Amino acid sequence: MDAGSLRMLPMASSYRGELSMACRQCAEGKKMVLFVTGLCRFRCFYCPVSERRNQKDVVYANERRVERDDDVLEEARSIGAAGTGITGGDPLGVLDRTDHYVRLLKKEFGADHNIHLYTHEPNPEKLQRLAASGLDEFRLHIPHYLWGPLSGAGGAYRSVLEQAPSWGIRRGVEIPVLPEKEAELRRLLLTLEEIGVDFVNLNEMEFSETNEVKMHDRAYELDPRNGWGVRGSRAVAERIVRQMHLTVPVHYCSSRFKDGVQLKQRLLRRAERTAPGFAERTADGTVVYGVVEAGPSIDLARLGRRVGSLAGVGPDDYRVDFGRRRVELGAEPLRRVAARLRFPAWEIEEYPTADPLEVERAPLNSAAFPAGGGGGGGT
Repeated sequence: MDAGSLRMLPMASSYRGELSMACRQCAEGKKMVLFVTGLCRFRCFYCPVSERRNQKDVVYANERRVERDDDVLEEARSIGAAGTGITGGDPLGVLDRTDHYVRLLKKEFGADHNIHLYTHEPNPEKLQRLAASGLDEFRLHIPHYLWGPLSGAGGAYRSVLEQAPSWGIRRGVEIPVLPEKEAELRRLLLTLEEIGVDFVNLNEMEFSETNEVKMHDRAYELDPRNGWGVRGSRAVAERIVRQMHLTVPVHYCSSRFKDGVQLKQRLLRRAERTAPGFAERTADGTVVYGVVEAGPSIDLARLGRRVGSLAGVGPDDYRVDFGRRRVELGAEPLRRVAARLRFPAWEIEEYPTADPLEVERAPLNSAAFPAGGGGGGGT
């Protein structure tokens, strides 16, 4: 008996069987991503981890650089996180740190806070320890050169997957779909069916700034339909989900789904909880407001009072950002008075993250143009 009928998700994603709790929370934007280290001994050629994290021993909660436990807890609260996905690098390479965060999150948010973990390392002792600390689920990344019956060199992966139920933990496999490895992937899925894993996640293989040279060296090409997806990866995944009627739930997640659904939903939740009242929240999860920028010698607090008074807004309807040397307020009030300011005034759109990424800015007065310049538009 197969796992169920084919179900479609946005952005060409699909699945059979029941989605794991972790995947459901990700799709709803309720999952915090806790990146516990960039160190990983496997060094897969397709690893998409960014330059500032790849092989660097750093910790991030979503986009927030973590220096203390409160950074993790504050970020979880900022999105109303119902769970956490622990990733890297390889979290098992910093076992004590990973165990600490599992315990911290369970203590702060309770047993229902769902925690899953990604790892390449088939280490039963480490995973059993984390299960005892409260880890709910792990996802093994089985190297592509071991896809198949998981005998011989792949036996360690089979052993961990077979042992895990006795630890009271869910276990699955999550791997990218290499388009030239369809036959090997089908054999691996039959093996995972035999073992009886809880689920399999197939990710669209994708290009990134850090892997594109190695990917092109191996003759992979960009799929023009699928953002950063690799040509052929989606087609293989779709054939497998449609044709292989397994009892094990299988989920194909496209590269566009990660940005167009998962990230978007998380941004919407964060904007709802953290954006100032004067900011406009967009349907894409970004925020729009006005800013007045000032140089290092300007008294920002005084400038804030002046801009607020000129725009006719109260002290709760603007704020001073001393780090970025600017005054922030609603875009509409600033538009009305921007021409009367000698400081550059802009309407900006940015992500509501701890490390805000500016999407676009439009000048609102002549001071926003370079000396001697004219005209304008978004950047």
